Amino acid sequence: MCGIWALFGSDDCLSVQCLSAMKVAHRGPDAFRFENVNDYTNCCFGFHRLAVVDPLFGMQPIRLRKYPFLWLCYNGEIYNHRAVQRHFKFKYQTNVDGEIILHLYNKVGIEQAVRMLDGVFAFILLDTANKKVFLGRDTYGVRPMFRAMTEDGFLAVCSEAKGLVTLKHSTASDLQVEPFPPGHYEVLDLKPNGKVTSVEMVKFHQCTDEPAHVRYDGVEKLAPGFEIENVKNNLRILFNNAIKKRLMTDRRIGCLLSGGLDSSLVAATLLKQLKEAKVKYPLQTFAIGMEDSPDLLAARKVANHIGSEHHEVLFNSEEGIQALDEVIFSLETYDITTVRASVGMYLVSKYVRKNTDSVVIFSGEGSDELTQGYIYFHKAPSPEKAEEESQRLLKELYLFDVLRADRTTAAHGLELRVPFLDHRFTSYYLSLPPEMRIPKNGIEKHLLRETFADSKLLPKDILWRPKEAFSDGITSVKNSWFKILQDFVEHQVDDAMMAAAAQTFPFNTPKTKEGYYYRQIFERHYPGRAGWLTHYWMPKWTNATDPSARTLTHYKSATKA
Repeated sequence: MCGIWALFGSDDCLSVQCLSAMKVAHRGPDAFRFENVNDYTNCCFGFHRLAVVDPLFGMQPIRLRKYPFLWLCYNGEIYNHRAVQRHFKFKYQTNVDGEIILHLYNKVGIEQAVRMLDGVFAFILLDTANKKVFLGRDTYGVRPMFRAMTEDGFLAVCSEAKGLVTLKHSTASDLQVEPFPPGHYEVLDLKPNGKVTSVEMVKFHQCTDEPAHVRYDGVEKLAPGFEIENVKNNLRILFNNAIKKRLMTDRRIGCLLSGGLDSSLVAATLLKQLKEAKVKYPLQTFAIGMEDSPDLLAARKVANHIGSEHHEVLFNSEEGIQALDEVIFSLETYDITTVRASVGMYLVSKYVRKNTDSVVIFSGEGSDELTQGYIYFHKAPSPEKAEEESQRLLKELYLFDVLRADRTTAAHGLELRVPFLDHRFTSYYLSLPPEMRIPKNGIEKHLLRETFADSKLLPKDILWRPKEAFSDGITSVKNSWFKILQDFVEHQVDDAMMAAAAQTFPFNTPKTKEGYYYRQIFERHYPGRAGWLTHYWMPKWTNATDPSARTLTHYKSATKA
């Protein structure tokens, strides 16, 4: 996890402009570099490094002796880089996985290169020989990237929007900063004056696609067909491999553990893999909650079962409320459910950074969207409609759960890894017949639970524990986190403000006082940037007026059972 930043065709003083890159210094606390591009004095790269692989020779922008005309600044992990290297017999100059992007681009061109990458990434690639600039981002947007471009050819790129919003340009008083779309690459022509022109934006990967791997290392042959035992066996193979390939690091690995199905499966499988790899340190797991939090109790049970070095982080309502301003600044969004869920993740990440040496952090993001884990999937009118909704959620992850997970961990210099969003695992899961993936017997994620039912990885009551949203599970059922927040904002936003909400905020007008309060904070930090969030996250197929799972009928019936 790093912070990348680049500027092309700036008419203003670069030393002043480069101060904007310091806004993402939290993403890379280990090292920092600015570098001007040869022959283009108005172009430069900025890089904040979190040293995860090759601590000595991993600085960026990466330039190789073999290709002195190529400059690469990227944030991410390419899990199949060694397999691709062996296939093409590339000679590495460093041990950095991103080096493979340069070799592949030179060998097969940008279109084939990005299709071969199995991993998460956001990159800026400059080819001074052919006068081209390329931008690219992974399928689910696990690694963030924003861009700002003017009609006269000025281009600025950064991992987070906060590194661009303070930039100045002679022809634009207010730069249009936008998230770069996941699963796309962009081709731009580079002019002699360092300015650029966009040639094309290409979608290179769908949720249902596998990367165009040259081959798969360490994966058993999958059984054909959709016979249930074959499917379960294939899912176990792919999930194990998704964890295994993500062990690629020279830093200590930890895992967030809520005690829910997803994080518990990740933690249990991760610990098993670390033991098999003969890693010398114990796995640290981290749970957060208030007193009487069901998540804390469940996470403790999982940690005792798997034998991790477990850490519990307690916080109170006052600490959570006080963190809201920092959280919204870090997130760059005002979405209600995202903000709620981010407070706990932000505080536990802060604890991890200050009190442990774990740097690479695993978590269970992506599973709910992929495996239909949200409670409202019980209301889906058909398996086909549930499948459509699942794919929609996956495509929008970069606006919601993936955004939350990246920003809250990156704010404290941690690198997030999300095995449920592994390309091979997701593409296989989405290839299964729709009727296999829907909730069954009143239980969401039934197929995933059934897959690991005989594995003994988890206690039975954890494996079949009903869905509990992270923002809900960190507090007691009697006093939910969303209720605590709503009670607080009741005294911060009055009825007159709500009556004028449509005039104050005509786009994405907040419908509740809580939404209004978050929007106020967001506008203070990012005035006029509300368009970064296209819509609020809300359940479908239900008359819910709040995104909390605890407001839904199915949740209430489950808690009474």
